[in-house]
Amino acid sequence: MHICVLGQGYVGLPLAVRAAEVGHTVTGYEPDRTRCAALAAGSSYVEDIGDGRLRAVLDSGAYRASCDPQDLKGFDVAVITVPTPLTDRAPDLSCVRDAGRVLAEWIEPGATVVLESTTHPGTTRDVLVPLLEEGSGLVAGQDFHVGFSPERIDPGNADWRLENTPKIVAGLTEDCLRRVHDFYDTVTDVTVPASGLEEAELAKVFENTYRHVNIALVNELSRMAHTLGVDVWHTLELAATKPFGFTRFLPGPGVGGHCLPIDPVYLSHHVKARHGQTFRLIELAQDINESQPDYVVRRLQDALSRRFRRSVHGACVLALGAAYKPGTSDARQSPAVEVTDRLRAMGADVTVVDPYLPESGGGLRDIPFAGAGTGTDTVAGFDAVVLLTPHAEFDLDRLAAEAAYVLDTRGVMPAAPHIERL
Repeated sequence: MHICVLGQGYVGLPLAVRAAEVGHTVTGYEPDRTRCAALAAGSSYVEDIGDGRLRAVLDSGAYRASCDPQDLKGFDVAVITVPTPLTDRAPDLSCVRDAGRVLAEWIEPGATVVLESTTHPGTTRDVLVPLLEEGSGLVAGQDFHVGFSPERIDPGNADWRLENTPKIVAGLTEDCLRRVHDFYDTVTDVTVPASGLEEAELAKVFENTYRHVNIALVNELSRMAHTLGVDVWHTLELAATKPFGFTRFLPGPGVGGHCLPIDPVYLSHHVKARHGQTFRLIELAQDINESQPDYVVRRLQDALSRRFRRSVHGACVLALGAAYKPGTSDARQSPAVEVTDRLRAMGADVTVVDPYLPESGGGLRDIPFAGAGTGTDTVAGFDAVVLLTPHAEFDLDRLAAEAAYVLDTRGVMPAAPHIERL
């Protein structure tokens, strides 16, 4: 089939490449001309898709990147994988609407359109379908097919990839569901049919809400445990020995990526705007997780004052990690970035090192803690180190041996007189 994937980011590019690998002819539509040119040259900006894998589907002719809407003509299946961000703390569906308008012109009878972008229940039916019908002059569910299949991409996860992660599929009608199901059966190992569009949309935002709420719970627990003088990390290890009724979540500097800081807000905002009801747990979790970077800064500030009798202002701080999770360059909504921004605003001299983000001043694999312009290949010259993203490239033994003080926000280092865990 001719498959068009609108948006070639962390979700769209893996889907487009996988579809090309299994035998479809794929157009990866990317309106960003710089990104489009990079893809056409065989250069991937998504870690999950290496340059070699991208070049293989380009060379075979199964995949092409395009920023020209006319290349959408004649598609059998079009999948929308564009961002759904927050603007002024409110859901922003402008990218979905733009994609729907662009796509509508090229819909032919029998074609299928699938939305993968995470959003609140009702978006596919109430927002996307009217745009497609208006632009095409056709009737959804009668002349063409519409579905929703929430993305479950976890950047940097080598175990759970697009093809082996169960894929939820939903359709506007039973026939729409069959068409969507048939397509995803060609690219994923397991497909899970939903009874309706809204159930599939709600399932996705609830998956992320579940994680968001539980991370907020352990983040608040870590604050209370610190006040009580109790080791929260050992507490969580003990609780995790229970073989039933407990799932282990860990504290950290906050939540990042596209999903957790954003997707639950779509659900709570929609419920409040449409029905006037408050999703209290989501809003409370949002307050806790959003304040976690400030808590990290306060802990570092307290440590500098208590240990060295100095303030954050003028302190030399080494921040390890800028991505929101280890093993990836994804810094979207990263709490690590928020921590470093707050420290700099307070007058600290902060050096950020992240081997996956060369622009941070890192990328020195042989000297993993040296930043550009530090003039040293050790951490001894820094007043404090804050470990924000535990990339495997960081030599934690060396860090423990050389640092004057470490604030470990991820609990990956053993406690020591000069090492504090969050």
